[in-house]
Amino acid sequence: MCFEDALAELETIVRRLEEGSGKLEEAIAAYERGVALQRHCDAKLQEAQSRVERIVVGRSGTVAAEPIGFD
Repeated sequence: MCFEDALAELETIVRRLEEGSGKLEEAIAAYERGVALQRHCDAKLQEAQSRVERIVVGRSGTVAAEPIGFD
C-alpha cells in the first residue's frame, strides 16, 4: 500500500473514531487497524528520508543518487 492510500485510510478511521458512533468492538478493530497504518506510514516516511539522504551532489554540481542496497 502506498503512503498516500494508507494515510487516507488512517484519516478516515480517525474521523470515525472521533465521531464516537459504532460499537465498541468495531472501534477497537478500527483502532488496531489505525495503529498498523500509522506504523506503515512511519516506515514509508523513514524509507523516503533514507533515500533523500543518499542523494549526492558531485564535484561538477551534478546530482545523483547512490545505489540503494537491498540487504
